[in-house]
Amino acid sequence: MQEDESETLSEIYLAGGCFWGTQAFMKRLPGVVECEVGYASGSTSIERPTYEQVCGGATGCAETVRVIYDRRVISLSLLLRAYFTTIDPTSVDRQGADAGSQYRTAIFWTRPDDEKTVRAALSELGEQLSSRTGARVAVQASRLGSFWPAEDYHQDYLDKHPGGYCHVDLDGARRFVEDHRRDFQIVAGGYTRPQPDAIASELDETAFRVTQNADTEPPFSSPLEHVFDPGIYVDRVTGEPLFSSRDKFDAGCGWPSFSQPIATSVLTEHRDSSIPGMARTEVRSDVGDSHLGHVFDDGPRDRGGLRYCINGAALEFIPLADMDARGYGYLRDAVV
Repeated sequence: MQEDESETLSEIYLAGGCFWGTQAFMKRLPGVVECEVGYASGSTSIERPTYEQVCGGATGCAETVRVIYDRRVISLSLLLRAYFTTIDPTSVDRQGADAGSQYRTAIFWTRPDDEKTVRAALSELGEQLSSRTGARVAVQASRLGSFWPAEDYHQDYLDKHPGGYCHVDLDGARRFVEDHRRDFQIVAGGYTRPQPDAIASELDETAFRVTQNADTEPPFSSPLEHVFDPGIYVDRVTGEPLFSSRDKFDAGCGWPSFSQPIATSVLTEHRDSSIPGMARTEVRSDVGDSHLGHVFDDGPRDRGGLRYCINGAALEFIPLADMDARGYGYLRDAVV
């Protein structure tokens, strides 16, 4: 049965500098159904802060956009990736030409389940920045305290004043959608995480220990290590597509290895310090939150230099010949 729209709508609050540009950008994304600008999470006793009071610095509020989106069209992980393209995540109290604490970057959630997604996205962003420039992420993250809608004058400002001040490249929304076409297709596939008792009953012992307890299968134990037939590899728990045979290679390490995921938003990355003195980057599936393995920077240079070292027990292989029948025909271009 098709889910009612009211059951698939979620909200997230994004502070990204001047809220005029952030709102205009978000409205251009598929699946975003409503945006409202306002002032969030200040330490003020003022009943309803005004723009002048917020800009004066006395309220501690951040210019923020309330984004309501349809999870059937765009996931929170994908939405946050789009948001990151609109900000300088290392800048403190400044975005574009605007300076002041009201222009700080922040993500505020209202659903408890969203906290893990937000923190995973920021952790992954932090790992990327650290490896490239050594910079640190300055984006704040917390549960929403208060939110006051801004004055009518500020709502949909750039719709009312085309060509008005905007620190965001609005055409970047179109480019983001084009660059993440496959991500949007996968979200539309409607993959969901089963209830814990269903996961326990469906998985064998090894798959359960790997995906749910972050265990590691013995090297050279998975039949999938030696599979190089055309097809895709999906999350054993949810069926979410994760990797393509086109990106698989023989690393000789004892586990299935890939140079990249099938789409950028299907994986989340987390710092793993479980082995003393050995910092690693754990890879988990986005929808199922299944432990998959780790990613290393010793992969083939001609393929980008990464090696996703994945437990075969966490994956199911769907041969190209079966993809249409199994509902994955929309990903044939990722294989052939």
